[in-house]
Amino acid sequence: MTTMGVTAASLMTLGPDTATRTAHRAVERGYTSFWTAETVSLEAFSLLGAIGQVAPTLDLGTGVLALQLRTPPLLAMAAATLQALQPERRVMIGIGISSPTVTARWHGTPYGDRPLAHVREFITLLGSCLSGEKVDFAGDFHQVRGFRLGVPLGDRRPEIVLGALGPEMLAVAGELADGVLLNYLPASHVPWSLEQVRRGIARAGRSPDDVTTYAYVHAGVCDRDQAVDKARRDLFSYAVVDSYAANFTRAGYGDAVAEVRAAHAARDREAALAAVSDAMIDGIDILGDADTVTAGVQAYVDAGVDHPVLMPLPWGPDRTAVIADTMDAAIRAV
Repeated sequence: MTTMGVTAASLMTLGPDTATRTAHRAVERGYTSFWTAETVSLEAFSLLGAIGQVAPTLDLGTGVLALQLRTPPLLAMAAATLQALQPERRVMIGIGISSPTVTARWHGTPYGDRPLAHVREFITLLGSCLSGEKVDFAGDFHQVRGFRLGVPLGDRRPEIVLGALGPEMLAVAGELADGVLLNYLPASHVPWSLEQVRRGIARAGRSPDDVTTYAYVHAGVCDRDQAVDKARRDLFSYAVVDSYAANFTRAGYGDAVAEVRAAHAARDREAALAAVSDAMIDGIDILGDADTVTAGVQAYVDAGVDHPVLMPLPWGPDRTAVIADTMDAAIRAV
């Protein structure tokens, strides 16, 4: 049976009260997990700790944390603390390589020039730190001597989920992580993504059952004509990031991406926004009536996603109503 989560990643500027209300509604409507992201707004573990108290039946996930901003031992401590507070729930620690804007510009931490190697080492060390055993580790990015996690845990341990886009990062998720989190892709691109994950699974001699597939589903029950400009701005902001541009191109939106980036390079923002195609919007930011959103979520499930995670797009005159209606429509798919 497919289960479904919801994320506050698209609601961060609306404050923690909106997040807790969303969690309450998630419980009422049959969602099983609550996720949050982290850039410059709400801090992830503070929010998830609060959600765990007000909605204790929900599993908790981060999606994703920029791995450059916390050391693996510190992240293990945070994850273990959350798990100790919620011993009966799953805790999914979603991490990713993020972008130079988030890490270097906003947080003053180098992005790095070897993302695959950094991710591989980070996951390996994080897993060791979560084991409860003494850890001595000498890598290219981290050196740790004598670390031992001091948070007592039962049988349930935090799971490591990798946010991935490209073929090699997806393969690393299959090789090393407990799950993979897909984002900003149409349902039609899920099968290709899962092929890459399976390459990593085979490389490591693991079972497909060892890796859970999560995917953010961006959707809003709203007037599409009124919300479409927000969708164009949303997708434009990712199309100018190299890794997302490459993935949009692999997903079939290459012509639109090329136009967006050419106009952006020419400093013509209006033309860049206009170049975001309707096909790209309808494939990734699903806008329309309740049936449209339900069908959109169903497409991800049919494509092979184990656990879709709704990212409500609060685009409308009554944001609270849009969030509620979108959650009601999305859960019908599972």
